[in-house]
Amino acid sequence: MTPADPRLDPRPVIAAVRDGRGLDGAGAALIARGLAEGWVSDAQAGAFAMAVLMRGLDAAGRVALTLAMRDSGDVLRWDLPGPVVDKHSTGGIGDTVSLILAPLVACCGAYVPMISGRGLGHTGGTLDKLEAIPGFRTALAEDEFRRVVAGTGCAIVAAGPELAPADARLYAIRDESATVGSLDLITASILSKKLAAGLDALVLDVKQGSGAFLRNPQAALDLARALVSTAQGAGCRVRALVTDMDQPLARAAGNALELREAIAVLTGAQGQGALRELSLSLSAACLDLVGLSGAGAALQGGAAAERFARMVVAQGGPADLLDRPDRHLPAAPVIRPVPGHGRVAAIDTEALGHAVVALGGGRLHAGDRIDPRVGLADLLRIGEEAGAGRPLAFVHAASEAAAEAAVATVQAAYLLGDGPGPGPLIRCEVSPDD
Repeated sequence: MTPADPRLDPRPVIAAVRDGRGLDGAGAALIARGLAEGWVSDAQAGAFAMAVLMRGLDAAGRVALTLAMRDSGDVLRWDLPGPVVDKHSTGGIGDTVSLILAPLVACCGAYVPMISGRGLGHTGGTLDKLEAIPGFRTALAEDEFRRVVAGTGCAIVAAGPELAPADARLYAIRDESATVGSLDLITASILSKKLAAGLDALVLDVKQGSGAFLRNPQAALDLARALVSTAQGAGCRVRALVTDMDQPLARAAGNALELREAIAVLTGAQGQGALRELSLSLSAACLDLVGLSGAGAALQGGAAAERFARMVVAQGGPADLLDRPDRHLPAAPVIRPVPGHGRVAAIDTEALGHAVVALGGGRLHAGDRIDPRVGLADLLRIGEEAGAGRPLAFVHAASEAAAEAAVATVQAAYLLGDGPGPGPLIRCEVSPDD
C-alpha cells in the first residue's frame, strides 16, 4: 500500500518515465526505496518497468536508477592495503573464468570480493560450480566474508538480502511483466549489485553469440556501452570486453566437470585454450584499471593455484582439492560418447546448455535442485574434426535414458561441414573514452 505521505507516491515518477520526461535522482530513490520497503506495489513496479522498457532512460537516468538501487541496502566499504576489483559476465556455456580470475588477480595485489549468482535457464552459475566442492560455503555472513577477503585476497559468495534489495524485487517483477529485455533495467540490475560490493574497478564480460542471452552483435555492443557509461557515471573505473559465445568457452559444461577444467588451467595441467586465454585477458584488464600487472606470471608460476586452494579452505572446502580433485568432486555413473563424422562448422551453444539442464545440471526455476555430476565433456570446437576415436563430446549422466536423450540433443546442436571457422575470442573492447 502506498504511504499516506504524498511525497512517497510513486505514480508521478512512473508517469514521468511513461511520458518521456525521464527519471531523476529523487524519483529513482523513491522507486528504489519503495521496492525495498514494500510500499511500491507489484502493479506499480510492473508499470515502472514497462515505462522504462517502452520509453527508455537517458544516461543520467540509468546512473540515477543504478545508484538508487545500490543504495537501497548495505554498501560495503573496505579498508584494505590494495584496490578492490571484480569481473562480471553476462552468462554463457562453459564460462568458469571467475574461478580462475579471482585468485589470479588476488595474487597481483588487488582484492576480489566477488558476489556471484546461480545458473538459471541455459547458462551455468558460478555458485553452483563451487558448491560441487564438498563443504564449500557460498553463504557467508558479512564479517566472515570480510575476513576471507582480507586474509586470502578473494572470496566468491552469494549476495545476501541486505545488498541491493530493490534490485532483487524488481528482478522478479521484470520476469512477470515481460520487461526482462530492457537495456536500462539490465544495466541497473547488473551494476547495482556489483557496486554494492564497494568496488574501485570493474571489468564486464558481455557475451555475444549462439549461447549468449544476446545473439545480435549490435545488442551486445549497446549493452557494453551502457554498462561502461553507467559505471563510470557512478564513480567506478570500468572496461568491457564483448566476447565470443558462438561455442562453449571451456571444453566442459556442467558443474563438477567445469570445476575440473578450471583446476586444470590453474595447475597448468591444461595449457593453451580459450578458457585460459580469456581468463588471462580479463584478469589483465582488471589489474590494468588499478595500475597493477603480473597475471601471466601468477598463473604460470602456480601462485594463482595456491591462492585458489587457500580460498577453498577458507570457505569450508578440502585442503587437497587441487592435488586430488577426483577424490572430492562427484562423478556421473553413466558416460557416453556422442558420435559424429566431419568438421564442426557451427554450434547451437544454447542447445548444449539446455542439454545440461535436462540432464539435471541446471535449473529451470530458482528452487530446482542441481546434480553436480552431470554435463558434457571434451566438447569439440568449431573447425575441429569428429570421427572414429574422436566424438563430438562425452555425455555424463545419471541414467542411461538421460544419456541417450542428451546424445541426440548434442548431435543436433552440431552442424558439420564447411564453414568460415571460429570468430575472434574477443570481439571488441569498450572503454569510457570510446
